[in-house]
Amino acid sequence: MNLESSVSVPSVQELAFQRPEKVPPRYVRDEDGDDVIGPYPSDPSLRVPLIDMAKLVNADTHQLELQKLLLACRDWGVFQLVNHGVSNTSIKNMENQVRRFFELPLQEKKRSAQRSGSLEGYGQAFVTSEDQKLDWNDMIFLKCLPIQNRKLDLWPQNPPEFRETLERYSEDIREVTIAIMKFITMSLELQDTQISESFREGLYDIRMNCYPPCPEPERVLGIVPHADNSGITLLLDCADFSGLQFLKDQKWVNVEPIEGAIVVNIGQIIEVVSNGIYKAPEHRAVVNKWKERFSIVTFCYPSPDMNIGPADQLIGEGKVAVYKKFTNAEYFSKFFNRKLDQSFLDMLKYDQ
Repeated sequence: MNLESSVSVPSVQELAFQRPEKVPPRYVRDEDGDDVIGPYPSDPSLRVPLIDMAKLVNADTHQLELQKLLLACRDWGVFQLVNHGVSNTSIKNMENQVRRFFELPLQEKKRSAQRSGSLEGYGQAFVTSEDQKLDWNDMIFLKCLPIQNRKLDLWPQNPPEFRETLERYSEDIREVTIAIMKFITMSLELQDTQISESFREGLYDIRMNCYPPCPEPERVLGIVPHADNSGITLLLDCADFSGLQFLKDQKWVNVEPIEGAIVVNIGQIIEVVSNGIYKAPEHRAVVNKWKERFSIVTFCYPSPDMNIGPADQLIGEGKVAVYKKFTNAEYFSKFFNRKLDQSFLDMLKYDQ
């Protein structure tokens, strides 16, 4: 099975416009009698850690904030980042363009529809069969950086400022990624700046999600639980209510949106580079009965020239390598040519 393309499926937004009383069977995930919100309960008392980039940069507060970053990456694999340097204007413009795109008539959005053999464009990802359960979302997925990766025929020309806004936003996100990666590697006590610098020549793919209102939100998922295959992932939540959840100690924890904050989570590449010290966390999206929610997710990858394996300083002297070393091409080949229910990280490990 190859996961680099997706079967075409109906628009969830169009379905929601019809205001059905019940969810169509293909979206229902609790027919076995299991509550879809299970098997893990949610825990409202837990809060995703908050990291302040300004404190990481400031010499007086650097050490304490770096320790907080280490604990966030080790114990959670996710944190909310404030004072990150992306202007409020860039964030608001991007949110506005995404909203305006999803407000367009279906035929207009379909001008950016996914082509056969590719995940890029408007549609849904990782749908591999006609009877597979579906997520309650519509999305548009675009490769943004480096520039030569762009398929501009899929980039919407409507709304008129969409392309320019996305271009500027992806460049802003690249700067944040390089900066936060510098501190993530520092928190692992890696003196090597090669890892963070490899994100300068890295890949930045952006997925914009629309989660329409759902008549039976407890029976569906916006996105099924998964971990990201990226280096790190930066998410902008465009709502004032939670929909994103991370699994922590067998409990789902809501990420409460903070105005202007970016949610950063560790991807599987950094889990491998850290030799398992930092974990790529499982996360999912739940949906709301009355409100539509949008999110803008940037998957940030190091340069294709970088091999993916545990950092040399983290193995040897009694520290055993948990993961094998792969070229970038081998890593992605394994990811895209696996069964959807197969653990990707287990395929990267040495047999213990």
